[in-house]
Amino acid sequence: MFGQIVIGPPGCGKTTYCAGMSQYFTLLGRPHKIINLDPGNDIHDNENYECAVDISDLVCLENVQEELNLGPNGAMMYCLEYLEANLDWLKEKLEPFEKECFLIFDLPGQVELFNLHESLKNIIGVMQNEWHYRVVTVHLVDGHLCADPWKYVAALMLSLSTMLHLETPHVNVLSKVDLMDKYGELAFNLEFYTEVQDLSYLAEYLNSDPKFKEYNKLTNSIMEIIEDFGLVRFTAMSIEDFDSVNRVCQLCDKSIGYSPEFHKNLKTQQERGSSSSSSAHPAVGPASYFKSGVIPERDWDPRRAYSKMPAEPISASNLDITERFFNSVKISEDDDDGAEDGAGEGKDEIKKEAVEK
Repeated sequence: MFGQIVIGPPGCGKTTYCAGMSQYFTLLGRPHKIINLDPGNDIHDNENYECAVDISDLVCLENVQEELNLGPNGAMMYCLEYLEANLDWLKEKLEPFEKECFLIFDLPGQVELFNLHESLKNIIGVMQNEWHYRVVTVHLVDGHLCADPWKYVAALMLSLSTMLHLETPHVNVLSKVDLMDKYGELAFNLEFYTEVQDLSYLAEYLNSDPKFKEYNKLTNSIMEIIEDFGLVRFTAMSIEDFDSVNRVCQLCDKSIGYSPEFHKNLKTQQERGSSSSSSAHPAVGPASYFKSGVIPERDWDPRRAYSKMPAEPISASNLDITERFFNSVKISEDDDDGAEDGAGEGKDEIKKEAVEK
């Protein structure tokens, strides 16, 4: 099972992203489902947003606020903790989609949930380690933050801390880039903000403001931390631009090893294999998938094929490679021994000729 976990601060466009990615998958013909894990998400007002699983069926945010006398953030944290304690409910809801659907998880926008709180991290850990889901975290950051250098630095720190906290494959996205012109001219070009390199230029720009002169050392230290980790990069996206959505989708698929064509053809072969009663032992290794026509030649990628193969073929293939390696080493050693014997015989003949003379 593969999926995207969509997170980001409030207002960054998570629900719009999920609806847009759903439309994109529909155009591609990729089976998918939206899983709403945001109890505060009013999904009934969005005609393009159809979720297969809604956390509101398990716990209601308004009821939690009223009964436990909690505020919006406290109630949201309680809902995630309640979901963590009732993961059997979520597993049961997801089981019908596990064989063929790509999942899009829509998460709440409270920053502390994916930056500090442990419930979401534990839920994702169960998905990965016990349910064997392959998920990528899509972290949306509103593109208009680039117009304010200080807000951009805060977004960098949030992205970095989230990556370190969740410990999942991560794709950072600058959303709503089509609206950035409305917030004024950028101090640097867009590529500077997406690549997150040479932050010393940004530090100089921030330090040039006399109001923040006393924070120069702090600013430089923050830039050094971000550059030392070297983890944060952004991909610019407008949900209405097909190419940018396609680019984000490809990055997500690559990060979790998902190949739509491979899985579609592999599933077809598995269905055919299960219906046939052939007793012949199937070939192992990714090359056998290629030769049998499961993978089109244009899509052949050995690394991706290995990552998608069942454990038994991978083990057999590795043993075969190991055996061939040691056989080649043995042959080379025999050749070396033969060469040494020949050299020794040549030396003996030279010595014999010298003695006779």
